[in-house]
Amino acid sequence: MGKIDKALSALSEMERGCVAAVPGYAASTRVSMLLTLLYVCLLLSVPLQDLQRLVWFASFPIVWASVTGVGYGCVLKRSLYVLPLILFVGIFNPLVDTAPAWTIGALTVSRGWVSFVSVALRGMLAVQAVLTLTAVCGFADVCRELRAAGVPSFLTTQLQLVYRYMSVLLEELLVMGRARTARGYGRASYPLRLWAAMAGQLFLRSVDRAERIHRAMLARGFDGTMPRYTSAERHGAHGAGAVVWCVCWVAVLCYLRFGAIICFTR
Repeated sequence: MGKIDKALSALSEMERGCVAAVPGYAASTRVSMLLTLLYVCLLLSVPLQDLQRLVWFASFPIVWASVTGVGYGCVLKRSLYVLPLILFVGIFNPLVDTAPAWTIGALTVSRGWVSFVSVALRGMLAVQAVLTLTAVCGFADVCRELRAAGVPSFLTTQLQLVYRYMSVLLEELLVMGRARTARGYGRASYPLRLWAAMAGQLFLRSVDRAERIHRAMLARGFDGTMPRYTSAERHGAHGAGAVVWCVCWVAVLCYLRFGAIICFTR
């Protein structure tokens, strides 16, 4: 399977979500979103200089991804794509704040470097929590729950359409890649002029197919908002396993944010 096929398969899996291994947990999309929101809020409220507590916060995406069968390795790999953007946010901290924070032998670590690592770590953990939520509950269900929570429909509709048109773009790229391989007679390298022409063709083909899809949606009654149907499996009564899972994590997260202060500062 090629890279494009793997990307299409990953998009399809993230749209549907996976079946969690925790009993009754698959029926807790809304509760999972609230739990993720609590985690992100508590994570971002941690002081910049408190790296020990941030390391403990990493247990949430690691355990969640492992228990639900998503795999933390997959989540970590996907989160690396946004790492350059996260690093750019705090890249100037070491230059601005040069006050010493730690002294390890002859090495002095400034507060700027500590805050830089803190920004990068909390950014990565927040992204990993959101990626795990999407992988477990499914992107479509998350958008529907956001709409049910009062988020404007034009935002949720745009999110769903952008996500679905990503697969349209990849499918057109897959077709063009197969055509190039079939007509290349084993050739591995191509001149830059050919790649530029293929990029233009990919744009025209994807726009043309997007217009056809939009006309088909209008013919089926699309009025600018996605239908708000729900899945009984994911939005039914929450099982006992889901309740225990969420209550335990709320207690653990609150302890890591507030109660653990005593443990780390003694």
